[in-house]
Amino acid sequence: MSHVEIGVIGGSGLYSLPGVKDSEEVRLDTPWGEPSDAYVVGTLAGRRVGFLARHGRGHRILPSELNFRANIYGFKMLGVERILSFSACGSLREDLPPSTFVLPDQFFDRTRGRVSTFFGEGLVAHISFADPVCAGLVGVLEAACRAAEVPLKRGGTYVCMEGPAFSTKAESHAYRTWGMDVIGMTNLQEAKLAREAEICYATAAMVTDYDCWHPGHDAVTVEQVVGNLLKNSENANKVLLAALGRIPAERACRCGSALADAIITARDKIPPETRQKLDLLVGKYLA
Repeated sequence: MSHVEIGVIGGSGLYSLPGVKDSEEVRLDTPWGEPSDAYVVGTLAGRRVGFLARHGRGHRILPSELNFRANIYGFKMLGVERILSFSACGSLREDLPPSTFVLPDQFFDRTRGRVSTFFGEGLVAHISFADPVCAGLVGVLEAACRAAEVPLKRGGTYVCMEGPAFSTKAESHAYRTWGMDVIGMTNLQEAKLAREAEICYATAAMVTDYDCWHPGHDAVTVEQVVGNLLKNSENANKVLLAALGRIPAERACRCGSALADAIITARDKIPPETRQKLDLLVGKYLA
């Protein structure tokens, strides 16, 4: 298997990647267990890509059950330097209707007890996360959305809630007063772990509905939401194809050196087993 350049994470409604040539399934066992599914590795638009169905094919895994560490570490094992994520979300703004692709540049954490770091067990590191996505990669997604004629908004805040139940009306209205833009259940942990793994990360949050705050939410049917999921899935494939050709071969951002000043623990105090476990991430800084 050759080096994989770009990772793609598919969310609700996006469980496969049409058009991949010379594809093969790669099952990995990471220090944190198994990822959500096998990675489908192949060539798409002339680039080597690896696709992972976030919830597993057939949508078998709850957001709270996702093994985020294994998913991101698996991409690192494949050699991935950039991850494009696609996920369904609810809109918290009237001007972000269903089928809009929002490219958030901020996250707000409303999850409880999810593990979102590779570190611990004697090795402490604190990454910078003020700007949680790769601006260069967001720019690629923006250009791709425009080329594919998909309605988009660049920037905004993604509220990451625990789930699996959706918001109460009180919660939904509160998020709106806070100035939040969209709400989902998965992307924050991916972004944190990708930064720790020194992988560029950007997400297209694909609006399926207006959450429960909208006066007409009771009129929204399951059929309508499923219809929006299918439409978003088609648009995601168009955007991905348009994005792949726009991603430069070399990275010019700082994502690839996110750990350079993040490791706090004295080198001689790091337990050997932890050093070995995290060698793929920190080995170059501990040599």
